[in-house]
Amino acid sequence: MKPLSYLAFASILTLVPLSAQNLLDNKTRDLLHEELSGELAKEHVIQITRHHRIQGSRGYRHAAQYVLQQLRSYGYSEHEASIESFKSDGRVSYQTWQSPSGWDIERGELRMLEPYEERIVGYPEIAMSVITYSNPGDVTAELVWVGAGTSEDDYRGKEVAGKIVLATGYGGAVHRLAVLKYGAKAVVCFLDDDRAKEYPDMLQYTGMWPTTEELERVTFGFNLTNRQGIKLRSLLESGKKVVLRGQVQGIGLESYFMDVPVLQIPGSERPEEILVFSAHLDHPKESANDNASGSGALLDIARALKELTDSGRLPRPKRSLRFIWIPEFYGTMAYIDAHPEMVGVERGGKFLANMNMDMVGENTELLHSKLVLTRTPPSIPSVVNDVVENMARMVDGMNIRTPRGSLSEFNYRVTEYQGGSDHMMFNDLKIPGIMFSHDPDYTHHTSEDTPDKVDPVELERSEIIATGTMIYLSNLDASQALDATYLTAAASAGRLGVAARRAQQVLVSSSNATRAWAEAQNILDQGVAVEQRSVASVLNFNSGDGIRRAVAMMQRQLAQQHESLTQSLGVLAASSGVRGGRPPVLDPNPDRRVPVRLTRGPLSSDVPFTALPPEALVWYRGEGARLNGMHRWEIVNMMDGKRSVSEIRNFVSAYYGEIETDLVARYVEDLIKAGATRWK
Repeated sequence: MKPLSYLAFASILTLVPLSAQNLLDNKTRDLLHEELSGELAKEHVIQITRHHRIQGSRGYRHAAQYVLQQLRSYGYSEHEASIESFKSDGRVSYQTWQSPSGWDIERGELRMLEPYEERIVGYPEIAMSVITYSNPGDVTAELVWVGAGTSEDDYRGKEVAGKIVLATGYGGAVHRLAVLKYGAKAVVCFLDDDRAKEYPDMLQYTGMWPTTEELERVTFGFNLTNRQGIKLRSLLESGKKVVLRGQVQGIGLESYFMDVPVLQIPGSERPEEILVFSAHLDHPKESANDNASGSGALLDIARALKELTDSGRLPRPKRSLRFIWIPEFYGTMAYIDAHPEMVGVERGGKFLANMNMDMVGENTELLHSKLVLTRTPPSIPSVVNDVVENMARMVDGMNIRTPRGSLSEFNYRVTEYQGGSDHMMFNDLKIPGIMFSHDPDYTHHTSEDTPDKVDPVELERSEIIATGTMIYLSNLDASQALDATYLTAAASAGRLGVAARRAQQVLVSSSNATRAWAEAQNILDQGVAVEQRSVASVLNFNSGDGIRRAVAMMQRQLAQQHESLTQSLGVLAASSGVRGGRPPVLDPNPDRRVPVRLTRGPLSSDVPFTALPPEALVWYRGEGARLNGMHRWEIVNMMDGKRSVSEIRNFVSAYYGEIETDLVARYVEDLIKAGATRWK
């Protein structure tokens, strides 16, 4: 092997300063700053929070209609803006995702009758007080304390049949055991974590989320604040008999629909190629940051683009832009199911990128949070990551202020992939999806997530990053594509260096240096392959001959860097006593079986588990627990009908921690039992 030449290594290093230069031209940047309005976006937030917009509910439909009405008011035609509706009854499934039931209630009240009379909480004044997907009912019964109420041990020695159960666990999990298994009449849950101790008058959003088999047996439940829950528990612990009356009126569970407002802005030159903005519209009233903020931001972006293009100040994007407002996860899966063409370039599709806006307007002064930009997973390396990071750096240098906004300095982080929102749906389809969010947030899924904590300044910052990215990628000309190639190559060289550091740590920290050398070399090998793909992804946006040559040159330089790092790793292995001069074979007996996926979109969280017998589930609590969530996600994501079990194992081990091939094979076998996979 030849060491990396000084000239080649120097050429990579000279690219690094490019990361400090803005990709977006100043004119477009200033136009976006002028037209995008965090103030208008916050007005949308306020309007959206007035709707109790549970997935599959009539309240959600009202919010979807609001979105459509706003798009119409901007001048978008019926052809451009519409609503697609999908059945939601708790029975129909979209791929592996069972739809939630439709739901609608009118009134709810929880009242204490003994040891004295007191109204505790009511709906609709506190929308989160009734556990979502509760059925109507009227129950007067004695209260029983069961602790968390989410495990069998919590009910040992306690008689809950015919009673109302008080617990601190998640409402649906408590109801599943207390009511459906042990015969309680209803559940009352209160928040009892560190947040609740600091904010005792905050209550948590929880839901029943019944399976198809449970629909006919669902009763109802209430969410309380920590102060209210502690008071009831204290009465019970003092030996007093506590009797409650719970009432819920209305339809309850019903067959209804999930609505997806859709806006399509056709591209001027390549309308078949599409970049997608997404934001989930659902969640209870108020739920301002989560996610009225993302939904409001998308409305403002749609308005601004219409104003800019109609006035001629900004040319219409060359590629199409699609906006979707979705019921999180479930509605996204329904939409994906209805649009089989919705796949990325790697799968032969025309969908090029996704900006997923989920909790994008937090007042960081009040919540002590920061904007988090979540990269695509390693299985989907993309220039989109580096473009978004460059846009964030650009916004960091802008002085964005509004009359009613905060005075906070911009605080953001770019983090490695994690799930938790609809970007995971796009990434599973090989559409590079970036998630915009804020963290930490003590108000998340609580009654404290209110519009007063939404900052117009932070909304506008997020809007500029997302819109700047999409405009730039939509119009990528040869000069810009060359710039993006250099930017990504510089970032890739840095990431490959980070991979080398991880490889070194694996080698020096192991008692089995020979095996560790093989694993360390695997980290380097997987790393260079991913980064070469990252550079090549520029060609999805501009594949001109000059760009192809630049991409090939940058890939060769990464290969040279990899070669040099491999030699350094060999020297380190030799110093650890390993003989032979070459990395040992990672797996002398590889599993060459090739799994093939049978579903589109990510697997729901209950796959494959609901298809397995109880004794098989024990394995996942023991040895199988070494397969963490990211292992499982990427195992499925890497099933392309070409990679073998061993090849998949090598990839996920390089990025998420070493696991044995047998663990991967066992998980694949269980997915086959669940009907999600087959052997090629």
